[in-house]
Amino acid sequence: MSSMGADNASGSRYSKLKGQSRDPAEDADESRGLLGAHLGAAGYRDEDEDEDSGYQPPPPSSSPLPTPTRSRWSVWPFGRRGRDTRNSSRTITFGEADRNRTRFPPNVVRNQKYNVVSFLPLVLYEQFKYFFNLYFLLVALSQFIPPLKIGFIATYIAPLAFVLFVTIGKEAIDDHARYKRDVESNSSPYETLVSGARLEPRRKKRDDRERQLTDGVSLIPKPSSKLRVGDLVLLHKNQRVPADMVLLRTTAGDHASTGPRRSLVAEETNFILGEDDEEEEGQAARPKGGKEDGPAEDEGGTCFVRTDQLDGETDWKLRVAVDLTQRMSEDELAKLEHRASVYAGPPIKDIHTFVGNLTIHPSPLEDVSRASLQDDTVVGDLIGTPEPSTLPKGRARDSAIKLSRQAQVAPLTAENVLWANTVLAAGSALGVVVYTGRETRAVMNTSHPSTKMGILDLEVNKLSKILCGVTFALSVGLVALNGFRGQWYIYIFRFLILFSSIIPISLRVNLDMGKTVYARQIMNDKEIPGTLVRTSTLPEELGRIEYLLSDKTGTLTQNEMELKKLHMGTMSYSWDSMDEVARQLAAAMEQQREAQQNQVGGAGGPGSPSTIKTNPMLAAGGMFGSRGRRDMSLRVKDVVMALALCHNVTPVDDSDGSITYQASSPDEVAIVRWTESVGLALTSRDRTSMSLRTLADGATHAFDILEVFPFTSESKRMGIVVRDRGTGELTFYQKGADVVMAKIVTQNDWLDEECGNMAREGLRTLVVGRKRLSEESWKAFERSYKAARVRVSGRNEAMAHAIDEHLERDLELLGLTGVEDKLQDDVRTTLELLRNAGVRVWMLTGDKIETATCIAISSKLVARNQYIHQVAKLKSVQEVREMLDFLRSKLDCCLVIDGESLQLSLDNHKTEFIELATQLTAVVACRCSPTQKADVARLIRGHTRKRVCCIGDGGNDVSMIQAADVGLGIEGKEGKQASLAADFSLTQFSHITKLVVWHGRNSYKRSAKLAQFVIHRGLIISVIQAVFSSIFYFAPIALYQGWLMVGYATVYTMAPVFSLVLDRDVSEDVALLYPELFKDIGRSLSAKTFTEWLIVSIYQGGAIMIMSLVVFEKEMINILSISFTALILNELIMVALEITTWHVYMILSEVVTLIIYCISITFLPEFFDLSFVLTTTFLWKTAVIVAVSSLPLYFIKLARATLAPPSYSKLAMS
Repeated sequence: MSSMGADNASGSRYSKLKGQSRDPAEDADESRGLLGAHLGAAGYRDEDEDEDSGYQPPPPSSSPLPTPTRSRWSVWPFGRRGRDTRNSSRTITFGEADRNRTRFPPNVVRNQKYNVVSFLPLVLYEQFKYFFNLYFLLVALSQFIPPLKIGFIATYIAPLAFVLFVTIGKEAIDDHARYKRDVESNSSPYETLVSGARLEPRRKKRDDRERQLTDGVSLIPKPSSKLRVGDLVLLHKNQRVPADMVLLRTTAGDHASTGPRRSLVAEETNFILGEDDEEEEGQAARPKGGKEDGPAEDEGGTCFVRTDQLDGETDWKLRVAVDLTQRMSEDELAKLEHRASVYAGPPIKDIHTFVGNLTIHPSPLEDVSRASLQDDTVVGDLIGTPEPSTLPKGRARDSAIKLSRQAQVAPLTAENVLWANTVLAAGSALGVVVYTGRETRAVMNTSHPSTKMGILDLEVNKLSKILCGVTFALSVGLVALNGFRGQWYIYIFRFLILFSSIIPISLRVNLDMGKTVYARQIMNDKEIPGTLVRTSTLPEELGRIEYLLSDKTGTLTQNEMELKKLHMGTMSYSWDSMDEVARQLAAAMEQQREAQQNQVGGAGGPGSPSTIKTNPMLAAGGMFGSRGRRDMSLRVKDVVMALALCHNVTPVDDSDGSITYQASSPDEVAIVRWTESVGLALTSRDRTSMSLRTLADGATHAFDILEVFPFTSESKRMGIVVRDRGTGELTFYQKGADVVMAKIVTQNDWLDEECGNMAREGLRTLVVGRKRLSEESWKAFERSYKAARVRVSGRNEAMAHAIDEHLERDLELLGLTGVEDKLQDDVRTTLELLRNAGVRVWMLTGDKIETATCIAISSKLVARNQYIHQVAKLKSVQEVREMLDFLRSKLDCCLVIDGESLQLSLDNHKTEFIELATQLTAVVACRCSPTQKADVARLIRGHTRKRVCCIGDGGNDVSMIQAADVGLGIEGKEGKQASLAADFSLTQFSHITKLVVWHGRNSYKRSAKLAQFVIHRGLIISVIQAVFSSIFYFAPIALYQGWLMVGYATVYTMAPVFSLVLDRDVSEDVALLYPELFKDIGRSLSAKTFTEWLIVSIYQGGAIMIMSLVVFEKEMINILSISFTALILNELIMVALEITTWHVYMILSEVVTLIIYCISITFLPEFFDLSFVLTTTFLWKTAVIVAVSSLPLYFIKLARATLAPPSYSKLAMS
């Protein structure tokens, strides 16, 4: 057995067996061992295999994967859905989409909350689960019981019916809108690729969009809801991805539906090879066209998708087609039925993780007996079809065809998958559906956060329960005073109904309408443009905030990165000396070019590519290696070259001819822009190559990208392996956080010190390293890495181990960069104002402790001359106790603690730590994970019972924002994810000042006053009823009935009372100038204020009823008209007394309401005797009653304002 072959640019390795005759049964057994697939000698599936299970090729050296079991349909209230496959992996065979109809859930988007049957029951349940509505439902239903009937039934049913009608109507409109969006999404047409074997006779319609590509292959239109797992779907530019799909093939331009398709070999290889070509063994064939700088440019294979509707990030994401299928045309892909299969793991929420394999089995129609072949190839973990350049002379074409007859396996990762609800940004793409419906990542990540209830709503609910107790006690008390005579239990229920206005049904309606007004005021504020209220039930919460937890990067800072410092051990360059870097780089490039020109001889001479490739002294400026210390310009060139290559940035041509950079992080773009500013620009990049241009001389440097190891929050580093096309040199570049890179680079005596120095300047540090690789070391890594990539279980761990073992050892330390992230505008004044308002600010960041401390000082999070206590790297419980003992004696300090020490403190002394930390004026937590941020927010809420607000701008802040009482999201450069998850969306941090100190304070004070006045309005009429019943022998008879009761809570008082939502005690300038006013807001709705209003209601109700009896005329109707008119006028005067700052709408509401009342008297003769009402007697008696009920309160308020004025009154007068 002999092995021959060579590595191509993509690093594929093949073994070739020849010269042996093998038995077909032995080949089948070997196929099972290598691929784990149940194949017969000819490549067919065994007859006894379960047809629904499909192919399930497990990874090498792993146990066979379980076949998904069959199960019955699950039943759900909105129709049929597939069996539960959420916890099982799957193997999807091409061409078996129809068979998967019952195996997996349908691809139906359903955002409706109700259907025709469930709408009314669910809406009614949602309404009557609240105490308010249930109470009034019982009161309304009691009127259908004759002994309990009091007055007109409409009096009790109409208010409740109105509230329900508004609510049901709103829900119906909202759900119908959701239904229309669902229909639009589910009916969106998509083209599916179908071969002739699956084509069914179809009646052609005038608008039928079926298109035949070639003989037996067609594009069949399907609505999104009809797509099934296993369908091949063709996507076009700006089309939404309908389901989770593995990307098989892409094209750079728009898809052409007609015309010839290039074959597998013709399309991808594009090489000039013949059977008699006398190329040297192992040397790559030159591309067609004569270029000598590398392989032909990749035509497609990558595409960009917009993911803002999935993860909120605005940057386009690069997706890569599977190597095996990118080389095929659509025709060839459609004909892979029953030969190709995709293994995919169980559906999970993580959009950054996908584990799977794609397997292409040999075609039975083209299979040739191995015994008839002179030599053959057995491929184990073959990844792709070999390039002809790697094959011996004269064997390229035949060997490529023979290799294609072997089963080929390609590993699949998240970069090979298009998630549902993303949008294809350019070109066209072909993919196979792997997850549908509820199993897509988009649906699994669509969570409905728990409804947040504001503190005002909780306080009002508490008061309502107290009022319910008052109502019951008053009812029982009146019956007791009558000695429980007669049907006393009936009388108790009748009194409960008479006093039901104590718990006003209009309270919740008024408060909800008030919240809508506050939300509109916030969004229409021109001084905080772009602010959105996403949760309209929480404006009052802004006025009760006592803790603010803030992210750093992008929240306090601008997230506009700029490289400010470059340190290389013996030399450091700051922002004002970057011209020197550019000069050194240009000099190094010039020296390298001149040296190569001087040393380059003829073909095969010392300067030929083959010589440079094998002579490290000539590679990448190596001719200067003879010096004891390399020239400084070469060191500058090395670090700039590393930064220009080690990134995930892609240049994109705009329509105006300019180039913009697309990347997942602003840090990456900042560094690439910096390399361009010093003379080395990124000009092009695809998945296999990258080109740089030296701006000084316009020279182009081309590199092949062999592997990319992207940055993750766990690894905190990224790396790339490239091959210089000019020299053939292999290099591994890596950059990352100092905490991880310090263990990877070679020993040095300056890295730790300089990292600390830069962090103290507020710079974000990045360590850059390099390792040159030999062909042997690269091949060893490649073998290990490919074996890890095809694993299904433990794939990530195996890949990390391969990288660590072969690459991340003794990297050459090239340099250290310092990137500045400037503070946002007005951050300092904002934090100082919040501190003066009594809000305790915590900063939770993933940055290092030195950088966070610097930002805390520069942003004024830490007060001037305030002591900063740093706690880092605590290892034992004893050290935690010592820290807590110190904090007890120093509660005026600022605590700066790292994530490791924070976790240790929470694990061992959670209660004690939170109790002390919440008393500090400021806390800075560094190296915090997203989970830690959310845990801290929950702990503060649970321990203090105070309102906690969290603000952030990135996806890592979402969990913290959702854990807070109030979540604020900044729509920043990291995307909209935090903004979409938040209750309020801002455009910059400084807007929080006006949002909290002005709008939040006003919203809470206004709603508190509105709630108390609505309760007062119900209490006073109930007191009048109680006095009337007591005087008339405790009879449960209604004094006011019918339209008087309906009008009292609506047209006669509603507009003036609701106008209180426009009141303000101080001007905006005063509120922002004296933020200390924010501290007093908690007194607006308390037991004290409630007791005051209760006393006022009892006094005024008693005064109105008793005075009406004192001036009693001969007719009962006169008592009713006098008392009710006095009651209406009293309420209008009380509203006027409560107003601090008059608004034109307040005046109009008072005047218009009085006019409406006077006019309505003429239409209610059963309650008002016009002959009596139009006399002066009626007027003076009413005036006396109103004076007795309201003037004492006016004098009390005047005395209080004079003798003990509130703080806002003093400031307003000053």
